[in-house]
Amino acid sequence: MTTSDDTVPGPLVGTDWLAERLGRPGLVVLDASVGAHRGAGRRIPGARPFDLDGALSDHAGAVPHTMPGAQQFGEALRALGVDDAATVVVYDGAGIYSSARAWWMLRAMGFDRAAVLDGGLPAWEAAALPVEDVPAAYDGPRGDFTARPRPGLIVDAGAVARALADPAALVLDARTRGRFEGTAPEPRPGLRGGHMPGAAGLPFGELQTEDGRMLPPDRLRTAFAALAGDRERLYFSCGSGVTACVLALGADLAGYRELAVYDGSWSEWGLPSSARPVATGG
Repeated sequence: MTTSDDTVPGPLVGTDWLAERLGRPGLVVLDASVGAHRGAGRRIPGARPFDLDGALSDHAGAVPHTMPGAQQFGEALRALGVDDAATVVVYDGAGIYSSARAWWMLRAMGFDRAAVLDGGLPAWEAAALPVEDVPAAYDGPRGDFTARPRPGLIVDAGAVARALADPAALVLDARTRGRFEGTAPEPRPGLRGGHMPGAAGLPFGELQTEDGRMLPPDRLRTAFAALAGDRERLYFSCGSGVTACVLALGADLAGYRELAVYDGSWSEWGLPSSARPVATGG
């Protein structure tokens, strides 16, 4: 077991913080890129693949990016050489997109020594920091990571339905406004258009600056409070449970603590075979 002396200062770290510590024992950098960035031939030096489309999803699930169970998750993290005492920084090639999902999954499995790299690989490269022209990979010794699931951080459709009926809670949808309103097509064929009745739309990009970094905490709090009022219990949804975690990251930075992510998100709720209600419009 390798211990890091560098405990992350919060759920978000900057490029300077990581650059100063890169290569130290116990510090693990994970690339959680998806889509066109998955497996790309460029990485922060030493980065290992947190593969959301591979071992770090439950492929027995009916919808994409289903959270794996504790046994599968723990095995995947041990195979990446992650120890219980490690410090983990997660990034992705888009900026802050899928890295927040990896961070939230780690938290849901009881691991708090993890942070998202603000701005991701684009910010790292913009700062003229070193990169390696190879995909993220790892073939070193196994770690001793232990999954300790925390109930309530990843929730199902039933929990979301109850939250929609709870005046003390709010469900926030991270998809674009067009998809939320049902005026833009869903990228996954066959899904119904629209949103959950009672949910509010908050596209995840509205929590970020033009260069892909998260807004300051005071501006994040303002964005959430404009929709939530005095409600502190927040649930997050999106297309497949990935960018919902960007909202969870923003809410955490803003000081909210009662947070949950809907794992199935619209990929499940919007199924044509689903009896869950759908609303359209703003």
